[in-house]
Amino acid sequence: MKSLGYFFLRTIIHHDWELKQAHLRHYGISVIFKKSDKELIKPQSLLIRFENSCFKIHYFLVILQKFYKIQFMLSINNLSVQFGKRILFDEVNTVFTHGNVYGVIGANGAGKSTFLKIISGDMDPTSGNIHLEPGKRMSVLNQNHNMFDEHTVLETVMMGNKVLYKVKTEMDALYLDYSDENADRIGELQVQFEEMNGWNADSDAASMLSNLGITEDNHYTLMGDLEGKIKVRVLLAQALFGNPDLLIMDEPTNDLDFETIAWLENFLANYENTVIVVSHDRHFLDAVCTHISDIDFSKINHYSGNYTFWYESSQLAAKQRAQQNKKAEEKKQELEEFIRRFSANVAKSKQATSRKKMISKLNISEIKPSSRRYPAIIFDQEREAGDQILNVQNLSASVDGDVLFKGVDLNMAKGDKIVLFSKDSRATTAFYEILNGNQTPDSGTYDWGVTTNQAYLPGDNHSFFESDYSLVDWLRQWVKTEEERDEVNIRSFLGKMIFSGEEALKTCRVLSGGEKVRCMLSRMMMERANVLMLDEPTNHLDLESITAFNNSLKNYKGSVIFTTHDHEFAQTVGNRVVELTPKGAIDRYMTFDEYLDNEGVQELRTRMYS
Repeated sequence: MKSLGYFFLRTIIHHDWELKQAHLRHYGISVIFKKSDKELIKPQSLLIRFENSCFKIHYFLVILQKFYKIQFMLSINNLSVQFGKRILFDEVNTVFTHGNVYGVIGANGAGKSTFLKIISGDMDPTSGNIHLEPGKRMSVLNQNHNMFDEHTVLETVMMGNKVLYKVKTEMDALYLDYSDENADRIGELQVQFEEMNGWNADSDAASMLSNLGITEDNHYTLMGDLEGKIKVRVLLAQALFGNPDLLIMDEPTNDLDFETIAWLENFLANYENTVIVVSHDRHFLDAVCTHISDIDFSKINHYSGNYTFWYESSQLAAKQRAQQNKKAEEKKQELEEFIRRFSANVAKSKQATSRKKMISKLNISEIKPSSRRYPAIIFDQEREAGDQILNVQNLSASVDGDVLFKGVDLNMAKGDKIVLFSKDSRATTAFYEILNGNQTPDSGTYDWGVTTNQAYLPGDNHSFFESDYSLVDWLRQWVKTEEERDEVNIRSFLGKMIFSGEEALKTCRVLSGGEKVRCMLSRMMMERANVLMLDEPTNHLDLESITAFNNSLKNYKGSVIFTTHDHEFAQTVGNRVVELTPKGAIDRYMTFDEYLDNEGVQELRTRMYS
């Protein structure tokens, strides 16, 4: 019978190889080493051929688990997903092993969320199957924020452990209608409940909620009575409740503040079970991931290490591929030196000191060039600004009776890159709108330096895309010279921003959220400003665009005021932090991490928001 394909598996098989090879052949499985010297075999890629049926893959995993004590929490067998003519996944075979945290990455539209829906059972693949280790429990971060509106907060969290909640519900119902007939059943349920540590379930759920900043007075509130951002935290507590064996999360940091994200990072970094997560937050991926699962060319490949290691190593591999004349030994030494340097930095970093899942081994044979395309985001200045950039005096704003900020004084100097943030996102948006003349403050004044020219990226860009212009004509509105008006020039510019070929001619009404932000960035680059204002600039962008944007701002010579929920963005770009509160502003020349870790600042923040 024709072979159904090949399956690459990284594992350890280095003792009694001839015996194991014979054992596997008994099940119709042949294993071919990529290396001829079997005496030197280390953990590496093996080429596995399954001759008879797709069930051979399952048999193979069972053999490794039973005889060689290798644990596979989740196995993906011959998975294919197709929508019309579009192929998202093509015969994907891979495994997710016990105790690892996998960060799933891929370009927008690559199928990250689709993959999570398939493994969680919310969507069926075109073909193939998913196998969860028997007896293991999977928990999924719920994306439907209104599903539990009729339940209390505490009850919603406990529903995260479906088996325990089912036992508890049946037991409670039988207690209400107690009789001799149901006494035996109650006894059975009590045994099950105790085995699942059910008697501590209420206190465990309450503790989880408190850790996520949901106070006890809200624990018995109906979910339908909560605001959206609080619901997100409750659903996160629900996913984490009961220590699931496999945790599936799609963008878990959305709508969380920095403190809650930090708590989640620490929780997952010390989590003993398996996690599969999709996130655009690079700081989060670096803090929690032991592996990166890259979706590319309709396949999924796992790489040891966190996101930064994957990104930097793939960039290095791409550079080496372009260096045709460089000797193989020199390239190998360069890769090994990169790994030594990266490992040393991780070992010294704050986020790694308490982690049990330190990056203990990084394999240079895994490093491959990425096929990713990164937009060319480069901000030039038409002229250099003088020393005086912006002066703000006694600025105040409110909305619907809520004070957003009050009595803000700010003197922005040349070279300042200010992280502007607040616990109320309306405050930062109002601040930008006032500085751009789109909103009138309750009190106070602001003055821009005479040598400055500003470019603004608003959080809501809807009004910029209400015409039927093609992208070429849309961008032409902001050119400054006749030479720039030329279509060839504009299409070249758009091509660098990943709008190639016919994409440059589609109308701006049909753009996705990420495409609109890339257009807005193109507009800002055309303006060649020496002051940039950015309100949540990473919203809707993929990791490639965020990384390119981040690197560009680090190198930008002008001044920047920006608001972001991307921790890495804030930490690597900002050199000053200004926090807007109802009682004024906190202003410190320090990095974002230093600001969050400073005890004096945290005490002041508590008073300013009280």
